[in-house]
Amino acid sequence: MAHRIWNFNAGPATLPLPVLERIKADLPNFNNTGMAFMEMSHRSKPYDEVHQAAKSLARELWNIPESHHILLLQGGASTQFAMIPMNLLREGQKADYINTGTWSKKAIKEAKLFGEVTIAASSDEDNFSYVPTQSDLNLTADAEYVHMTTNNTIAGTQFHYTPDTGKVPLIADMSSDIMSRPLDISKFGMIYAGAQKNLGPSGVTMVIIRDDLVAKCKEGNPTMFTYTTHVDKDSLFNTIPTYSVYILKLVLDYMKEIGGIAAIEKENNAKGKTLYGAFDAMSDFYRCPVREDSRSLMNVVFRLPNEDLEKQFIAEAAAAGLGGLKGHRSVGGIRASVYNAMPLEGVKALTNFMKDFAGKNG
Repeated sequence: MAHRIWNFNAGPATLPLPVLERIKADLPNFNNTGMAFMEMSHRSKPYDEVHQAAKSLARELWNIPESHHILLLQGGASTQFAMIPMNLLREGQKADYINTGTWSKKAIKEAKLFGEVTIAASSDEDNFSYVPTQSDLNLTADAEYVHMTTNNTIAGTQFHYTPDTGKVPLIADMSSDIMSRPLDISKFGMIYAGAQKNLGPSGVTMVIIRDDLVAKCKEGNPTMFTYTTHVDKDSLFNTIPTYSVYILKLVLDYMKEIGGIAAIEKENNAKGKTLYGAFDAMSDFYRCPVREDSRSLMNVVFRLPNEDLEKQFIAEAAAAGLGGLKGHRSVGGIRASVYNAMPLEGVKALTNFMKDFAGKNG
């Protein structure tokens, strides 16, 4: 850890140190090819081996059924906000959206360009401090799909259950909690996520889409914005971000080496217990604005008694080797992003700093 800080940035976020060391070792000669991986053609055999291995590892680790295609695309989750309704909504058709914060609102805005949007539930009236329960959902029987954001990086909330949408396909933006816990993927028609929080660097977006939704894609869309294009060409219709895919594969290798998704979930639960436990023990100084049953295990948000103390906290934490703790500009406060690659040791370093800071300033 010499010269490295504890990186609590929300994304791009921290990567496992063994992965970074492997990247360094592979430069500038990948597998004795005489080239760095980033110099290779996406049509080459060495690249294809990495491409296929990344998809196979993802399928194995998360038990993704064969009914679901794994795509490696560009454009981040923000492009998916538009691609989903562009492909799956026709004139006069409806889609349900669960509004749990900034990213849900962005997805809703894009969907309204292509069809009718019904808000199945929203926590807007309480500053997005919770996620709706199953009983809160007012679902449309003839909707083409239901869209949710499983983890909300700005609000610090997370769904700890999978909504039951009946026969209507469930689509989930999991950009900030993908592969952080076991899930029954068969319950989802589609899952998508930018890699830059839990799976790798920025540049590549994983899309997991079921056969029936691929079959429903509209014709006449631009080629690059049609899911069938990427399914038919195995995500290689154009030059994809090859180096990001290579690092994605290394991260998945590492996840398997440390025990897979079950081990990752256990570590994430321990980190959450440690960090939220610190709030409970020092509730007269630190305040978490999120309802307890909706607290995120990926993005932990909290406030101090006043904004001056928050600025002081961020500055002193940075000096102590704890970086990236400033809350999102739209809400302020403090945010600790503790994705898969953040070890429990880093969370303990943060809670120890919190105790010392409260003792000096409380």
